[in-house]
Amino acid sequence: MDTQTLIYLFVGVSFAVYIGIAIWSRAGSTKEFYVAGGGVNPVVNGMATAADWMSAASFISMAGIIAFVGYDASVYLMGWTGGYVLLALLLAPYLRKFGQFTVPDFIGTRYYSKAARVVAVICLIFISFTYIAGQMRGVGIVFSRFLDVDITMGVIIGMGIVFVYSVLGGMKGITYTQVAQFCVLIFAYMVPAFFLSFMITGNPIPQLGLGSTVNDGSGLYVLEKLNLVLGDLGFGAYTDGQKSMIDVFCITLALMVGTAGLPHVIVRFFTVPKASDARKSAGWALVFIALLYTTAPAVAAFARLNFIDNVNEQSYSEAPGWFTNWESNDLIAFKDKNGDGKMQYRMGNAFDGKPEFTGTAGASGERAVSNTPVEGNANEVYVDQDIMVLANPEIGNLPGWVVALVAAGGLAAALSTAAGLLLVISASVSHDLLKQTFRPNISEKGELRAARIAATAAIIIAGYLGIYPPGWVAQVVAFAFGLAAATLFPAIFMGIFSKRMNKEGAIAGMLSGLVFTFGYIFYFKLIAAPEANVAANWLFGVSPEGIGVIGMLINFGVAIAVSMVTAGPPLEVRKLVDSIRVPRGAGEAHVH
Repeated sequence: MDTQTLIYLFVGVSFAVYIGIAIWSRAGSTKEFYVAGGGVNPVVNGMATAADWMSAASFISMAGIIAFVGYDASVYLMGWTGGYVLLALLLAPYLRKFGQFTVPDFIGTRYYSKAARVVAVICLIFISFTYIAGQMRGVGIVFSRFLDVDITMGVIIGMGIVFVYSVLGGMKGITYTQVAQFCVLIFAYMVPAFFLSFMITGNPIPQLGLGSTVNDGSGLYVLEKLNLVLGDLGFGAYTDGQKSMIDVFCITLALMVGTAGLPHVIVRFFTVPKASDARKSAGWALVFIALLYTTAPAVAAFARLNFIDNVNEQSYSEAPGWFTNWESNDLIAFKDKNGDGKMQYRMGNAFDGKPEFTGTAGASGERAVSNTPVEGNANEVYVDQDIMVLANPEIGNLPGWVVALVAAGGLAAALSTAAGLLLVISASVSHDLLKQTFRPNISEKGELRAARIAATAAIIIAGYLGIYPPGWVAQVVAFAFGLAAATLFPAIFMGIFSKRMNKEGAIAGMLSGLVFTFGYIFYFKLIAAPEANVAANWLFGVSPEGIGVIGMLINFGVAIAVSMVTAGPPLEVRKLVDSIRVPRGAGEAHVH
């Protein structure tokens, strides 16, 4: 059976399973739609949480960024895993004990204010749509390469799949679909990693292979060889960092704190029966997440070595099939600057911007690009970082079924997170804006219908953002974490641990954090010229990816200052905070 047929088979069967689960577990009540009835087993919930959290950024893009950036990209590994520990210890059990459906539900009740609830919904929508853009882009990339459609059509197909199982099944359907998706994505990530580790080092365990010698007779360790090869091509050492210490610290902390404030991850802890199960669920999720995150550095290093071996000084007319496959999807380009027909891969940009193909062929048969070459730069190859994990099996000449498995895994990662985000958006609109704020007398049936309408609208917007994304998948996701760090995390943290924090302080803090962080990111990524987005122009030398930390500090500072000059919260709210922190029992999640 050829590779393309295997891809259709693997992807088709996995989609049939997801949709079948959605139909089997269709939500019949708001409780099932929002929190899967509140009775999910901690191990099952841990698996679903891992799938929800390990998005397209983790599966598709993270190893690609590490492969091309090296040491500096370790901020993603440290920030995302460290943040999960922070969430498990500081927030999850307390929020579960509170017993509500959503993050705005907690903020609205804790700060005894409809205005606080609405501000939380606004923050949540900013975060979720920023995050979901990366997921839908990941879906488009996978579909475009493996199902022979363009990225736009790939995003539209993904929208249709997510629509079926998120709108129909709600959290109940999404939970059990995500369990299936976790099994697919982790198997799809680990299998090629085992193959590549064995091929390059002779050790089949990738975590150990990264620290082993390359089996080419040189006696060099993997990272030693990578440093040597990159140095010969004019690149900086793979194990050296270029970012300043303050920026590394801020990006890592923004990702950590942002993880602890991500609404689609937090809501997963409302689906277990009691607070102790929230801790168990978080522990299991961390185990499942660690499988991928400890493997990613090895996958990245093997991918960069393989890519260089396959491309550099290779005649385009004899280029491997995977290169022309990705070239046909606009994600790799070759511009023969010196006319020798060979692909020189060097440090720097091959030409100005992303490739714009003319529709004609170059002298060697390559797809010609109209982009202006970068003068004085010998690099002739453009490669989109997001393709590395997906292309890895092809670059390594692995069997067709492994290529098909990776295609199914990439889709599982992107779709599982997209579904969780869509549910959070729809729940915020139907439950927090309608039921709890503007239409308190709406029936349960009406609320469920509103949730499905909101999810449909969110899918359409998410699709648009996937087709026109503001950056690479992992970068876009990093901005979502920054927004979460600057808005929701301080409000949740102070809501649990400070009896003095009042509604005025929380609202002022969230708004100030949101306006500052979003404005900073928007300016440097969408208004300022690319050459202006450099450390010399950043506030305190902190990049847009790490600015969420400054936004968080502004949030805390403004909230504390405002709360000190305004009336304290009512007695019943202070008692509520005490009851949340007492480690005994937890009511089931409910609508009130």
